[in-house]
Amino acid sequence: MPIIMPSFRLALYLGAIGSLVAAGPCDIYASGDTPCVAGHSTTRALYDSYSGPLYQVSRASDSTTADISPVSAGSVADAAAQDSFCEGTSCTITIIYDQTGNANHLTQAPGGGAASGPDALASATGAPVTLNGQKAYGVQIQPGMGYRCDTAVGTATGDAAEGMYAVLDGTDYNGACCFDYGNAETNNDDNGDAHMEAIYFGLGTGYGTGTGSGPWILADLENGLSAGEDFDVTSTNPSISWRFVTAVVKGQPNQFSIRGGDAASGSLSTYWSGSYPTGYSPMKKEGAIILGIGGDNSNSAQGTFYEGVMTSGYPSDDTENSVQANIVAAKYATSS
Repeated sequence: MPIIMPSFRLALYLGAIGSLVAAGPCDIYASGDTPCVAGHSTTRALYDSYSGPLYQVSRASDSTTADISPVSAGSVADAAAQDSFCEGTSCTITIIYDQTGNANHLTQAPGGGAASGPDALASATGAPVTLNGQKAYGVQIQPGMGYRCDTAVGTATGDAAEGMYAVLDGTDYNGACCFDYGNAETNNDDNGDAHMEAIYFGLGTGYGTGTGSGPWILADLENGLSAGEDFDVTSTNPSISWRFVTAVVKGQPNQFSIRGGDAASGSLSTYWSGSYPTGYSPMKKEGAIILGIGGDNSNSAQGTFYEGVMTSGYPSDDTENSVQANIVAAKYATSS
C-alpha cells in the first residue's frame, strides 16, 4: 500500500531531498487548523504564494520610501532592490507588513507608560544574513527602538488560544526590558498580570529564568517573565547558545508552552508545557502586537528579529515541528 502524506509534509520531505519546499510556515499552520493571523518577516515570504511587500524602507537623503518584496512568490526578500534604493545614503525600516491579509502591520511604536515616544526605527542594513545563499536583512533592535500594532485584527483576546514563533539572533541580547514579539496591551500601558502573552529573549532576571547564565526563551505574561509555572528557575529551560534561534510560545485555557530550537539545524524541544503561574489564569490578552518592546513600551532591550507569526488556536507540537523543518530548510546563515 502506498504511503500518503499530507501535502505540507510531502513538501517538506521533497525539500529534504533537494527540491523546493513548497509550503511556507503559514501554509503549514493553516494545514494544522491554526491559521496565521499575523505574519511578519523582512527576510522571506511566509506563504508559498505570497508576492506582496515584506517591508518598507525610508532613505535619509530625501525621506522617499520603497516597498521591498520577495524576488518571486514565496521566496527570499529582494535585498538588491533595497541596496539600489539606499545607495549613497542610509535607510530605516518604517513598516513590517503583515502577510496574512489582516493588515496587522508593525509600524513605529508610540509612547507608553514606561517610555515616551515615538520609538526610533531600525536601520535597514543592521542585520544582514543569507537564506539559501541569498542575501537578506533582519531587524536589529537597539535600545530606544520598537514597533507596534495596536489595532490588530484576529489576534487572541481574553483567554482565547494562540500560538507564535520568532526566528531571532541568538547572540544579540541584553538584560533590559523587553525584547518581545507577541500579544500585548492596546493602550501601550501596563494593565496588570496576564494582559500579555509574548515571546521574550534575553537575560531578564527579574522574575523566572531558565538554567545557567542565559540568554533564555521566556514568556512575557506582563509583570512577569516566566520560564514555567513558577517565577523561579525552571530546570527544563536551558541557556541558548545558537546563532539563529527558533522561539515558540503558545497558550490556551489553563496551559501554556515554551519551545525552542536551533533555527539552522535540528528539531524543537519543549522547555515548559503546563499551568500558568498563579494569578495568570484566566488570561486577559488584549491583542495588540509588539516587536522589540514591552507592553508598556519598555524599550531598553536589544535583539534581532528575522521572522515571526501569530496564530488563531493552539498549534500542535507536530505542526510546530513541521514549521521548524521549514525554517531549517530556509538555511539561515551569517553574511559577510
